Amino acid sequence: MDTDVQLTERDPSPAPDQGPEQGSRFARFTARLAGLRHRPVTLLALCLAFVLLLSAFVAQPFLIPSSSMENTLQIGDRVLVNKLAYRFGGGPARGDVVVFDGTGSFVHREQGENPVTGLLRATGAALGLARPAETDYVKRVIGIGGDHVTCCDERGRIEVNGEAVREGYVHPGDAPSSVTFDIVVPEGKLWVMGDHRARSSDSRDHLGDPGGGTVPVDKVIGRADLITWPVSRWRTLSAPIPAAAGPRG
Repeated sequence: MDTDVQLTERDPSPAPDQGPEQGSRFARFTARLAGLRHRPVTLLALCLAFVLLLSAFVAQPFLIPSSSMENTLQIGDRVLVNKLAYRFGGGPARGDVVVFDGTGSFVHREQGENPVTGLLRATGAALGLARPAETDYVKRVIGIGGDHVTCCDERGRIEVNGEAVREGYVHPGDAPSSVTFDIVVPEGKLWVMGDHRARSSDSRDHLGDPGGGTVPVDKVIGRADLITWPVSRWRTLSAPIPAAAGPRG
């Protein structure tokens, strides 16, 4: 009996958590627990990456920085810019509100910016939280390639291909234009103007520049389709009346 007792004391059963398999499972479980601490950050990074990709290729929120498109668009409005609107055939139409890069048409100088500041601003702009680049503009298309656009007829109206344009969107109290012009829009270009004609720097202000104030179609970032913020101003942006102008040429 004494011997049996001694043998039992010398040969205890191994603890369940001391085997190699059990140790491996415990290590994996610990690693998972440690990973949970970083999951919110990972999810946030993935969400941010997804939104930035969506903004780069599909639709981008755009913060309206000036009064040049009042009353259609007001300072601080966020509009959703459809980047696929002209991607699969067709191009900007008369009356479309478009966002475009004015480099080479409205801007003819280098825009210096600190790289870090530029990256932060670009990220904020892509999310609709910061002002867009100084080279980005939002205007309404008045004439497309081949159109003969003139101002003004005897009643002070802009004409497109000999037809007066009914511009109900022009800011109350503004004339269609205080600048006279007569231009045939080259193919692949656009003649654009702001709705607040008295406060808009647009194609009229660049008549003497290369391109004669027109904007290349391939510089169009997208079409502004929807006001998303503030909620009280939520609505779609239609393309009224200029599309009913006379035939091209």
